[in-house]
Amino acid sequence: MAWKIDAAHSLVEFTVKHMMIATVRGRFDSFDGDIIVDPDNLLASRVEGWVETASVDTRDEKRDAHLRSADFFDAEKFPRMTFRSTQIEPAGDGEFKVTGDLTIRDATHPVTFTVTDEGQGKDPWGNRRWGLSATASLNRKDFGLNWNVALEAGGWLVSDQIKIHVGLEMVEIVPEPAA
Repeated sequence: MAWKIDAAHSLVEFTVKHMMIATVRGRFDSFDGDIIVDPDNLLASRVEGWVETASVDTRDEKRDAHLRSADFFDAEKFPRMTFRSTQIEPAGDGEFKVTGDLTIRDATHPVTFTVTDEGQGKDPWGNRRWGLSATASLNRKDFGLNWNVALEAGGWLVSDQIKIHVGLEMVEIVPEPAA
């Protein structure tokens, strides 16, 4: 079974500590992906997705422009970050660990998402829909996102640890009947 992300009902967000005391939230407005589910062997399923780095939105245009610059995403040179699963394991109670290769800029590293099955249902038009939520944490420096400023009182302006949250609503892709 193939599933396509319904971007209008999905989100890709991140949080990062600012000055070691506050949490800044951001999101990406342009993203897409597919999930191929093997109904006979769920662990053989596949997840692929991408995010357009220029679509970053933290509700501050100056900060967003800085994030798009070569100091961070270098969106002009690296317009997308991608994720491709390499392993899916059950984690109990409707949860799975989905490990895959995350590429940001020109660096690829394994990242494991904890994925929760939020359920399935039919929409008013008869389409099957499926909800998933996923979280992960990563060190931004692993991906070449090194810019920072030391604080006079100690610590750093931007934390190295980034938390990611993905909320997906997907629609099953139904093959066209053979003519």
